[in-house]
Amino acid sequence: MAIETKEQYFERMMEQEKPKCPHCGEEMSIWEVPPVSFSDGLGWGAPYLFVCFNDDCSLYKEGWAEVEANFGHRASYRCMCYLGTEEKFECMPVFSPQGATGQVIDDQAVLQQEMLKENIKKGFSILADCYVNRDGVTILRLLLDSAEPARVRLKAAEMIGDIGSLEAIDPIRNAKFGSEPIQDQVNKSIKKIHERHFTRECPFCAEIIKKQAKICKHCGKEVAGE
Repeated sequence: MAIETKEQYFERMMEQEKPKCPHCGEEMSIWEVPPVSFSDGLGWGAPYLFVCFNDDCSLYKEGWAEVEANFGHRASYRCMCYLGTEEKFECMPVFSPQGATGQVIDDQAVLQQEMLKENIKKGFSILADCYVNRDGVTILRLLLDSAEPARVRLKAAEMIGDIGSLEAIDPIRNAKFGSEPIQDQVNKSIKKIHERHFTRECPFCAEIIKKQAKICKHCGKEVAGE
């Protein structure tokens, strides 16, 4: 099963209409979860949530007195929900009026997301041209460029298996992608490149040899059956 990146998760949140808080009717904000454990210590379960930050919300306003009376603490609640569960609202504790507001995704973040979408669109357009022109060099460049969006690099990792030459194997074999989906696709594409060229890698020196070779031409080791 493919693992969704934080970037892809955020993009899905941006593509749908924000839910409205059931307590006040105000549109909820996208909130980036902090890097700390929550509840049972297993984490928040998602990189972003929908949270109501309306200070006039009845849940928030009445929560101060309720928590004080029941628990003796200075705290209240904000209404929250997860992506895909917009009908199931939960309460998130906050301990000051500024609590959790530092992670609200503002207009600048939205602008950055729009720029990301444009870069993805541009990258996919370049990859489409590369596929038509069998341009493996440019595909390899996009794959190895950490500044490119993850979705563009993932698609490049897939396409390099169809178009890439044997010379592409060493650069992508030695690169660190920092993304499990991209790394998994790179491994599949390396295997596909070998299948297209009837080659494999020597188990002793890692140099590329013919699939049917019995002796490695690089290190001289016997590789029959390996």
